[in-house]
Amino acid sequence: MKRKIIVRLALVTAIAGLAAGCSKFLEVEPDLRTQLNNTEKVAELLVSAYPKTDYMFMELASDNVEDKGPRSDYASLGDYGDFLSLTYKWKDYDNPAAVQGSTSLYWSQCYLAIASANSALGYIEEHPGDRSLDPYKGEALVARAYAHFMLVTLYATAYEIGGGNTALGIPYVTEPERVVFEQYDRSTVGETYARIEKDLMEGLSLLDDNVYNVPKFHFTRAAANAFAARFFLFKGAFDKVIEHASAVYRASAEYIPNLRPWNTVYNTASYDHLPILYTQSSQPSNLLLAEANSAWGRNYYIRYGLGQEVVSELTQDPNVTGGRFSYRQLNREPYYSFQKWKELFFETQIGSGFGQPYVMVPLFTVDELLMNRAEAYAQSGQLDLALQDINAFVGTRIANYDPGNHSVTPEKVAAFYEGVELQQGVVNAILDLKRAEFVSEGLRWLDIIRHRLPVRHNMRDAAGNETYIELPANDPRRVFQIPETVTRAGIERNPR
Repeated sequence: MKRKIIVRLALVTAIAGLAAGCSKFLEVEPDLRTQLNNTEKVAELLVSAYPKTDYMFMELASDNVEDKGPRSDYASLGDYGDFLSLTYKWKDYDNPAAVQGSTSLYWSQCYLAIASANSALGYIEEHPGDRSLDPYKGEALVARAYAHFMLVTLYATAYEIGGGNTALGIPYVTEPERVVFEQYDRSTVGETYARIEKDLMEGLSLLDDNVYNVPKFHFTRAAANAFAARFFLFKGAFDKVIEHASAVYRASAEYIPNLRPWNTVYNTASYDHLPILYTQSSQPSNLLLAEANSAWGRNYYIRYGLGQEVVSELTQDPNVTGGRFSYRQLNREPYYSFQKWKELFFETQIGSGFGQPYVMVPLFTVDELLMNRAEAYAQSGQLDLALQDINAFVGTRIANYDPGNHSVTPEKVAAFYEGVELQQGVVNAILDLKRAEFVSEGLRWLDIIRHRLPVRHNMRDAAGNETYIELPANDPRRVFQIPETVTRAGIERNPR
């Protein structure tokens, strides 16, 4: 059912700007098209068509974190620490300030990115005969689709394959904002998905990688196909997942030199160099990188995060290959890290010590793309092809990899996931491998909501005693809450 709402997108983007030290929204003209008069300026504007904050609150809600207990030497994080604690406990954070790394800031940054894309599209529509604008139209459409996809994924009920998908979605904004307060429909989840697909498919057809100086910071054809594969995996269109993943690399063997080299190059990298390598644009595994104003590079200094129990479960307990993972870890009780994040700190004034932390976030990688295709093969009954993709993947993850000893076979799957039908066992193997691969990156949450997996978090007191809280498969808290600043303008909050 459609509901008319007043969405204060301008207000929340203003808050986001203040949090990031940017100029106030109302100090510039709401209609950004008046600033555009050539192709170069359109290209420059599209740099802002990607959310400039992280989504690592997904990690705090997932099963890749634990309560390491109260200590006096954890970093003092103020409002950010409060947000992390509440997110770990699946509680809403209603602080009106757009705290760095919070759900409210991500919401506003997505709509700010959408506003940039729409401003570029507004200019392009006024110059229909200028073919030089086609690649930028493609990028704007795909970027708009991506921001809306992340919004509907995090702030609305998960898409139900074969279901009606009539639950409330999110406002799908397609016009440049000309006034401070605009009126939108909060469409259904199904309608939102249909609009995302339309933008994504049209945009993908127009992309041209040759127009970018640094392609890894834009939606290239490879990155857009990786997005399409993720989108259609949520939608359950497994043939399209395979189609888009195979458009990047067809054979499993073609993927191997483009995967993260965990058991070779990464294995010998120094602890200082590995975080730099991980998010470099020169790494073939990185398909799309985004700059984020974020303190997530310091995530191991927090109480609720990666800990010994999770590290042991993910990397030391037996896995379906029978081998040992090569993931690099820095384990110094109570601080644990997989060495993925290199903080870039920009001082507001040189020598002042004050400024803003940034990280580069890999939004799409070859590694995720391959495993998404593997799941699509498995879900469509093509188990041999699924296992080929799985073995291409684990070949770069297992220490001293030996195909004869470490290849994943139907027999190994049946033995490891005892009592589970083979097809589901292969899917389980993929989900478990992805869980270990993307620890500290937030992507585990996408599989949790897609497969409606239950989550359990421990709560540890000062004496080390543990109790547990649970998030069942259909718990409404699996949907992050709409920011309070937006709901005051009339949008209905997600149920609790």
